Amino acid sequence: MERQSVRVDRIGAEQQPVVVVENFAADPEALVAEAAALPFRPMGEFYPGLRAPAAPGYCRDVAPLLTSIVREVFGARDQMVFNRALWSVAATPPGQLSLAQRIPHIDGVTEGMIAIVHYLARDDFGGTSFYRHRSTGFETVDESRHRRYLDALKRDFATHNEPPAAYIEGDTPLFERTAGYDAIFNRAIIYRSSLLHCADLPNGTVLPADPRTGRLTIASFLTAT
Repeated sequence: MERQSVRVDRIGAEQQPVVVVENFAADPEALVAEAAALPFRPMGEFYPGLRAPAAPGYCRDVAPLLTSIVREVFGARDQMVFNRALWSVAATPPGQLSLAQRIPHIDGVTEGMIAIVHYLARDDFGGTSFYRHRSTGFETVDESRHRRYLDALKRDFATHNEPPAAYIEGDTPLFERTAGYDAIFNRAIIYRSSLLHCADLPNGTVLPADPRTGRLTIASFLTAT
């Protein structure tokens, strides 16, 4: 295994932590081979592509490192529980995106929810960016902010119209990009699920649906208290 490294960035005005881990998995090539044998399918209405559940062994393998990170960076003291881990291949053409897929999103509003994106594509199909909502100034949307954010977003659409059918690429009239991370093979980024973020998917490139050649990631979600 190549040498693993961990760094913590503090991003935006809210100075929320984003943990960047290089060489996250001990055998990333074995993970890609595992993904290639799985039946991928659409799963849920928000992800712009295909997904498949990851085997429980993946969570067991990365749990020791994640336990250390959620304690030291995110302040968890009690327990860490994996909610789900999903193989993901972004493959939806820009013209077919729903409104929710054209703007930054959050993965949850519950306190203690943490998201991990593990990049496993060799080719560059875009990493992940984080955003500030201009009209509220929110960079995170927790339970106390959720209703205000949704109401403000509705007013934004009335003023600026809904964004066109395309992947977001940096600043827009509604959102300002605060940080971005490249999709380096076997890199993982770890952040609070309430952080506004979006994949940096290319609008001018065909996104392969094959996990061996497409934008393959594992998206994991856990609760740490």
